[in-house]
Amino acid sequence: RLHLVTWNVGTASPPPDVTSLLQLNSLGPTMDMYVIGLQEVNSRITNFLSDLAFDDPWSIFFMTVLSPLGYIKLSSIRMQGLLLLVFVKHVHLPFIRDIRTHYTRTGLYGYWGNKGGVTIRMSLYGHTICFMNCHLPAHMENTEQRLDDFEKILEMQFEGEKIPSTLDHDVLFCFGDLNFRIADYGIHFVRESINNKRYNLLWEKDQLNMAKKKEAFLQEFIEGPLQFKPTYKFDLYSEVYDTSEKKRKPAWTDRILWRVKNLCQHASKEGEFSEEEGRISVTLNNYVSHMSYGISDHKPVTGTFGLELKPLLSDPLVTLSPEGEWSAEHDVLISYSAVPEFPSSAWDWIGLFKVAFRHVNDYVTYAWVEDDEISFNKDSKQVYMSASEIPDMGGEFLLCYYSNNLHSIVGISQPFQIQPNRMLIDKNLTQEENSWMQKPDNLESHNEF
Repeated sequence: RLHLVTWNVGTASPPPDVTSLLQLNSLGPTMDMYVIGLQEVNSRITNFLSDLAFDDPWSIFFMTVLSPLGYIKLSSIRMQGLLLLVFVKHVHLPFIRDIRTHYTRTGLYGYWGNKGGVTIRMSLYGHTICFMNCHLPAHMENTEQRLDDFEKILEMQFEGEKIPSTLDHDVLFCFGDLNFRIADYGIHFVRESINNKRYNLLWEKDQLNMAKKKEAFLQEFIEGPLQFKPTYKFDLYSEVYDTSEKKRKPAWTDRILWRVKNLCQHASKEGEFSEEEGRISVTLNNYVSHMSYGISDHKPVTGTFGLELKPLLSDPLVTLSPEGEWSAEHDVLISYSAVPEFPSSAWDWIGLFKVAFRHVNDYVTYAWVEDDEISFNKDSKQVYMSASEIPDMGGEFLLCYYSNNLHSIVGISQPFQIQPNRMLIDKNLTQEENSWMQKPDNLESHNEF
């Protein structure tokens, strides 16, 4: 289950609550993956430079919301105002590999990143999936420029051997502020159609719908029905369309498209697909806007999808677990084993993480698998961690094996308890007793008053 968000946030700070945006109160099964694409994240030079060194406020915000629920930030990429985040549940981590990111500038003839696309791709249970967050040129008259830029972004190539081009992925999601407008009709007809919820009157003049009939590169893309109000342009903190002097015509600028490679449009006479065609399918469960969010002149749009995959990977490359009882009173051991074809590296490491960790670099400590190895046989290896690295206060933790060659976590342990350091507890108790013994004798006389 995949929940995808696109939102032009208009340089605003995160809102107080995103429960409805992320469907966190949904009665159905929880999501397996969140993909969040933002446009116009505050990109003033000072903000951008600080965000290069540290996570930006939006990334921190979504990590704070999602990490306690068992999601980690799998990957992210930022290009000025464009930000793309992918969060995933812990259980899927060993089956997500070959993560790559890329960005394409199209502003100022490709020299400026205020417009363009940011992309994250991966292998998910052996299937190639690509997510592309775009911000295309604005204004009614720039349809051809939008289409040219969109096509250019789709043509970008990832670095790395055996990494397919964007359109060669099994599934490709393209979304963002695509900036397509409603042509021909005047503002009064458009607003009247919206007020009467007769959105279908506007679909045939939507520039993206029109382009999909003519442009070959768009014809394999699918979109859900536009059964929600156009998401642009609103007065801030309201559901009222633009009342400024410009009185912008409403439009569905914020869109989610997807494309399944080699999707057979016509089933056989028996209504069945071949095994090859049926290995992966994408089902749109919900395509809606969220009118209650008013920090921007755009409303966010979400798509909830079911991805049905025939797993090409069923076993993790690495299995690992803690040995014995763990505490900071002694050095500890980790046992792990890898499948024969695993491409290990001298730069692989095993990290100790709190259960609610935010991202792969959010470890408490780590051990290099080669430098800290103490024993091995044909079935398993052992790595040690120094007692000085283990948290004194204990708690619930996980172990993760990070592969340098595959740029991803390829093994994750079950949660386990680290016992508090008894020596530290005894020391704290002794200090408390001593401080109590040293209190002044005249405390009783003060209490009499």
